[in-house]
Amino acid sequence: MRKALAFLWCLLFFSGLIVFAQEGEPEENPDEAPSDEYEGMLPSLYSTGEQTFSFTPGAVFPLFYTNEQGIASDGTHIKVAGGGGYLAYTYFLTPRVFMGGEAGGVAMGTIGENMLYIVPFGVRAGYQFTFSIKNLRFEIPVSLMAGGATQKYLETDYFGLFLKPTVSTFFRLNPDWSFGLNVGWWIIPEWTSEPRKDMIGHFLEVSLSARFHF
Repeated sequence: MRKALAFLWCLLFFSGLIVFAQEGEPEENPDEAPSDEYEGMLPSLYSTGEQTFSFTPGAVFPLFYTNEQGIASDGTHIKVAGGGGYLAYTYFLTPRVFMGGEAGGVAMGTIGENMLYIVPFGVRAGYQFTFSIKNLRFEIPVSLMAGGATQKYLETDYFGLFLKPTVSTFFRLNPDWSFGLNVGWWIIPEWTSEPRKDMIGHFLEVSLSARFHF
């Protein structure tokens, strides 16, 4: 029940942010020329309905676990950073507000010479800032992903809530492609039948993305 309520709360919170952002977004005037074009190719804002599909390989670094008392340990049972990646789809509800989904996975070695597998998936929404330096265009999407993650270690399986706030910086190469760097914070609760044993895992993601616009 706690898992379901936490997941529902995240979705409701996220939906509220999207509605608030849409209400505060100024309407576009199609008769006005864009104020910021670079090389005559791209306007300063996206158009509503624009979509992207991205492929993101990267590394995930184990940080620490927390419980009700705070930091439960200054390390994890993970030995080194894990490698993996994910695919993501994005739809722009307004020129700056977007929503979509992503799914991927990561594999990490443990101090016991075994492997931990984490497969997260869920919905993602956020807000994108844009700026340009001369003819170079940069885009900074800030997002939050909420969903679930399957974990497998030896014969033990666990499925639970997964949250990931992310900040990215993309360089828009041309109307079809942009390339960027992402920094995300993985938050993975592990709830048990004994609340005193509940833990929350914290991991740092550093990844690169190739994003196709259509």
